[in-house]
Amino acid sequence: MYKVRVILDTQEDVIRTLVVDKAITLESLHQHIAKSFGFDGAEMASFYMTDEEWNQGEEIPLFNMAEAGEGISMATCILNETLPQVNDKLIYVYDFFHMWTFYVEVIEQGNESVLETKTILAVGEIPKEAPEKEFKADKLLNDFDDEFKDEFNDFERLDDFDFDNY
Repeated sequence: MYKVRVILDTQEDVIRTLVVDKAITLESLHQHIAKSFGFDGAEMASFYMTDEEWNQGEEIPLFNMAEAGEGISMATCILNETLPQVNDKLIYVYDFFHMWTFYVEVIEQGNESVLETKTILAVGEIPKEAPEKEFKADKLLNDFDDEFKDEFNDFERLDDFDFDNY
């Protein structure tokens, strides 16, 4: 038995605590999380390994994305193997068009078997729209553009250049 706390990344508190069997796949956990927040579970999603500070690590996609052979996917990852300790964490992203982002953490473990996943705590309502996300890559690109803006101004006048002479 695992108690898993799932927190939606929003201004308001939106939290679900699930009791699940420790041997379920991450694919099954994905379905339970999606349903506990009112989604149908039909959208693409990924889990991401993370550290204590919630820094995003290796992706665990819903489907095997490897070009050849067996790649990692939610179907091949078992919960108690992926998160063996209390306080182990994952980031969960649901629906890549809207980028619903959740923080998933194991808060308790037990030896009992769980036949049916249950939501034992539900706090808050999910907002109508996913919150805006700022990606570090976008910020780095904007910083790069700002840094070199003056050096590339000459390229704007290429339309005036007569290339027929060459």
